Amino acid sequence: MGVSKSESFSVAHNEMANLFKALSHPARVAIVEYLLSVDTCICGDIVEVLPLAQPTVSQHLKELKNANIIKGSIDGTAICYCINPDTIEIIEKYFGSINQQLKNKCC
Repeated sequence: MGVSKSESFSVAHNEMANLFKALSHPARVAIVEYLLSVDTCICGDIVEVLPLAQPTVSQHLKELKNANIIKGSIDGTAICYCINPDTIEIIEKYFGSINQQLKNKCC
């Protein structure tokens, strides 16, 4: 595997790439959509709606949490997850900026 040369890019570029990388798996997209449809949930709830084993779901949740796309709080012996609105706002601003720039360009 080649070197990524991520150090050649700005911190902002790397942060945005990490967000997109975390969202680049269909299971993670499904998890985000599921979390949007419920108030809070625990890993077991997600396992019931996805065709994946519990350890696999846990790994996907870990990736989303490491990217700060979701937050988790401990509730007894379970972890309740929810979407992090601050991170979604960052993504929204990024695509909003792209959209604004496209409006001023001609192809």
